[in-house]
Amino acid sequence: MSNQAFIVQGNTTLQGSIEPQGAKNEALQVISAVLLSSEKIEINNIPEILDVEKLINLLKGLGVKVEKISQGHYTFQSDNIDLDYLSSEEYQKEAKKIRGSVMLIGPLLARFGKAYLPQPGGDKIGRRRLDTHFLGFEKLGGQFTFDETTNDYYVHAEKLKGCYMLLDEISVTGTANVLMAAVLAEGRTTIYNAACEPYVQQLSKMLVGMGAKINGIGSNLLTIDGVKSLGGTKHRVLPDMIEIGSFIGMAAMTQSNLIIKNAAINELGNIPSVFQKLGINLNIQGDDIHVIAQDVYEITSFIDGSILTIYDAPWPGFTPDLLSIILVVAAQARGSVLIHQKMFESRLFFVDKLIDMGAKIILCDPHRATVIGLERRTQLRGISMSSPDIRAGVSLLIAALSASSPSTIHNIQQIDRGYQDIDGRLNKLGANIQRVEL
Repeated sequence: MSNQAFIVQGNTTLQGSIEPQGAKNEALQVISAVLLSSEKIEINNIPEILDVEKLINLLKGLGVKVEKISQGHYTFQSDNIDLDYLSSEEYQKEAKKIRGSVMLIGPLLARFGKAYLPQPGGDKIGRRRLDTHFLGFEKLGGQFTFDETTNDYYVHAEKLKGCYMLLDEISVTGTANVLMAAVLAEGRTTIYNAACEPYVQQLSKMLVGMGAKINGIGSNLLTIDGVKSLGGTKHRVLPDMIEIGSFIGMAAMTQSNLIIKNAAINELGNIPSVFQKLGINLNIQGDDIHVIAQDVYEITSFIDGSILTIYDAPWPGFTPDLLSIILVVAAQARGSVLIHQKMFESRLFFVDKLIDMGAKIILCDPHRATVIGLERRTQLRGISMSSPDIRAGVSLLIAALSASSPSTIHNIQQIDRGYQDIDGRLNKLGANIQRVEL
């Protein structure tokens, strides 16, 4: 892949409306689920981003018939799967590039009795354990081995059998993976401490559409009665709530009037209210969010006057993927906020770039940062920086758009992994982002 960078002119004001792409995290799950059936499955509103492209290419290598009907609209049919591809050099090389490839294990194990995966890549945001996935497969009757010399995972099972399990952590991908294995297991599976994010709910609804029997959708207790086979279905991916949050933050930081269209408000949980705690004025009309331009937005305090703390938690708590956005937006607020990133120990390390740009941030430890808002008394200044992960990359892009001088952002393939044509879409709203080859 070529090494590309963004040159971002500062002093940007955005104007107009934008529609969020399909949800990246949901898309990776529902696309993996097509392996559970030999019948045709149609999925709409798939985001055209690097991670999704890589996963679809892995499916093609396995022999899945993939047809692109139009932008974001695909059909998949897994009626002639080549399991030998799993041990090929090409699969090993490609599967390592995307963390979402771990989602193939549950469907392959359930339908074909075996799965293989090299240790996947993805964001550099700290340790992201896969134990929850494999402990769940073992409880269903899978045999798991890990080759420490090659970092490869192997799972096989004669027959998966339903059981009661308590997940050792509330993992979204772990829940989804075990759920996909359980729908074809013999008997009843009860998953307690299950993640209940909209992504898992959407996957559950798609599986039910294919003929699965799942009770408790939207709760942390899922009951699955295994079926012998699954059929085809049609499914539409939700709008990406992380992109919606990114656009809210971007509009606030750049003092822009922005309308976010078709945002599926009922699926956003507490995301709008957390931005409102930063003093951001949101006008919600139907499924559209109008972010109103403000000179200054003021962070609320707790009732006793103590400093506001915003932290991540399993759904319906605040999603960790938006804490980077909250942190950068707070940099120009009036007041102070403590950001507590509980889930990943390296996700706040990008704040050194914001400090270089002039933000007042104290990194307390790998999990906590205190932001003292500038109240727009001074602008951030443009610098040259590198994107460490998808969400930090967009946070730095937001900072660069609001800065007093141009910035260069390197390693933008991290941003492209999660945001579809972000430069093209923002340039239509008045941004000046130039994509350059280095």
